[in-house]
Order: sequence, then structure tokens, then C-alpha cells
Amino acid sequence: MMTGIHGVGAVTGYGWGREQLWDGLLTGRSACTPSPGYRPGPDDAGYAAHVPDGGDPADGPSRFARAMRAAAREAIEDAKANGWVPGLRVGLLHATVLGEVDLWRDFYTVRDRRVSTRDYLALMPSTPMSLLMQEYGFRGPAMAVSAMCASGNAGVITAKAWIDAGVVDDVILIATDLSCTPETLEHFVGLGVAVTDTAPLLASRPFQAGSRGFVMGEASVAFVLSAGDGRPYARVHGGAMTHDAYHVTSIEPGLDSVRRCFTDAIAGAGANAGEVRYLNAHGPGTRQCDAAESAMLASLFPPAARVFSVKPLTGHCQGAASAVEIAVSALAYRRGVIPAPPAVAEAHPQLLAGVQPIEPGLTVKSSLGMGGHNAVIVIGPPD
Repeated sequence: MMTGIHGVGAVTGYGWGREQLWDGLLTGRSACTPSPGYRPGPDDAGYAAHVPDGGDPADGPSRFARAMRAAAREAIEDAKANGWVPGLRVGLLHATVLGEVDLWRDFYTVRDRRVSTRDYLALMPSTPMSLLMQEYGFRGPAMAVSAMCASGNAGVITAKAWIDAGVVDDVILIATDLSCTPETLEHFVGLGVAVTDTAPLLASRPFQAGSRGFVMGEASVAFVLSAGDGRPYARVHGGAMTHDAYHVTSIEPGLDSVRRCFTDAIAGAGANAGEVRYLNAHGPGTRQCDAAESAMLASLFPPAARVFSVKPLTGHCQGAASAVEIAVSALAYRRGVIPAPPAVAEAHPQLLAGVQPIEPGLTVKSSLGMGGHNAVIVIGPPD
């Protein structure tokens, strides 16, 4: 059964809405800007892509809750405009890792754990999910998905499995991560994978010489997935998940689990590697990930395949990262171009540099999450 991506909603560092995301990407300018408090010293500004204040205050007291519900609402209304009619069983999957960071920080450091019962309920991960289900009268099931920065891919695979198994008719998948606080980013810098002191396109150069890692971002991105009628942006052909079982931060050097994730995803999609035109890579710009995905590109895909990563533009949105990147590929099929970042240094010969017309073929979206989480999906044009 072929599952379609019928609706897309997005709240990112570019603003509230998928059009803000798309228009921002087309400029080739990063959503990461200098933010105070993100570096030591008198000039303490560091680069990050924050979701700006916005949304409907009625959706919740925090950016997290408002962004989650705004992205979901935009995706649902978009899907309806594309001809989607909700079935009797609409499920909800919320892909997230750190959850309600801002309110929990205030709970302990500002409010000394003294809050009303109502305010305490706002901290619970079930609350924004429950309110969204109530708004639309969806009856479930509903649950959270967490696989570090592979969570968006894991959510798509889970949604397709639910639909294929007849558990639901449709799935609203949302991936939300608004955890780009100074405390969080400090430790990613300490791990040697995040950069705050250099302009994003110079610091984070996936598949280019001189890349130092990633710049961090935030996002909430939502999809409506369904096997029903309508005008989808793209079709989900299949996917796979594996785990390295090796180290809490490092990729297993032999890449056995990474390779199996790719090959299982392609086989499960009923495809062959020769049909793949694009590798929408995890692409954080770290040495390990660049090497691992370059090895997959060289050994599994045809020379004509092209690789790209939008993380220099959107920032690495952690638990929402792969969802942002799936949205880019889905929108690209309808809009006819891929808004890849410009190249700024010597690059891999198969790197897609700058905005390019999309060509026929499948897209493989890979995610290599911290701790050994691997998730790969295969998507293609709607027809």
C-alpha cells in the first residue's frame, strides 16, 4: 500500500508556516543568526536558528505547544485543500526528544516548582497531543516517537506501518524540537559537533572541505499521511530502522548497521538503487557522518545520484531534523526545484550545490541519530 504525504505544515527558524520555510531556503541564506548568551565572553552572541515568538496563545503557554499545534493545523488544512478526506480512524504520532524544555526550565529555576495544577499539566507531553485530538475529534491511537535526530524518519516509518496494518486510516505526524537553549548547545559544542562562533555556511559545510560540524536550529513540522485519495506531494515507498549498538555518540566504524538500514529501506520500498536520484542526507557536516554517508553514496547508488543537506540553512533541528528535511523533498516534487545550500568550498563531486531543478527519480532520506539510531526512508513523486 502506497502512503502519500498529503499535507505539510512547518514552524522553523525562518518563521511560522511552510511558505516561510520554502522562501527562506530559496534565498540560500541560513535561518541561523547571532543570538546573545550562546558563547562565553563579553561578545556572547552565537549562531542558532530559533523559532520566533508567535502562534496562538490559546494553543498553550509555550513556543513548543503553540508551534506543535500550528504546524499540525497547517498540515491538516493543507491536506484538506489537496483533496484529503479524514477517515474514521485518524492517528497521531508526535516525534520529539527533549520535549517542553522552556517550561521545565522555568519550573525548576524560576518558579521553584510552585505552579498551579493547570500549569503543571502544560508540562506533560500528553497535553498538546490531547488538545489537538480534541480540536479535530480524532480518536487515535496517539503516541510519541523518539529516536534522537532520526525521530522524524522513525515517525514516517511507524505511520506507514500503522496504515499498512489497518490500525488507522490516516496519521497526523508531527516532529517538534525547541531545545536550542544555551545550556543544551554548550554541551554539543563540548562534544565537538556543534559550532556557534562562525557564520553558518562557513562553519557547517556537509560534504565540503573544512566543515566543522553543525549549527543548531529549532522546528515543528507536521505531515498528513494517508493511503486515501487526494493530491499528495510525494509517496512514501518504504523505510527501515537499525541500531549500531556500539557507542553513545560515535558511528560504528564498519558501518554494517548503517549499510543494512539503507539496503533494507530500498528493498522494502520495492526499488533498486539505480532508481535513486537524490540522497537527502542526514548531513550535519561532521567528519563521521560525512564519511559514512559518502561511503553509502559511493557503494550503493549510481554515479548520477546527487547528495544534499539543508542543515546549514535550517540548522540541525535535533528531534525535528529529519522531518524538516522530508518536508523539503516533498515540497520539491511539487514545486520543481530542490533548494540546496550553495557550495562554499571544495566539494564532493556528487554534491548538489544551490537551487536546482528536480529530476525524475526516487529520494532516499537518511538519518543517523546520536546513540546509534539509523532510519532511512524512500520517497518519490506522487504519480
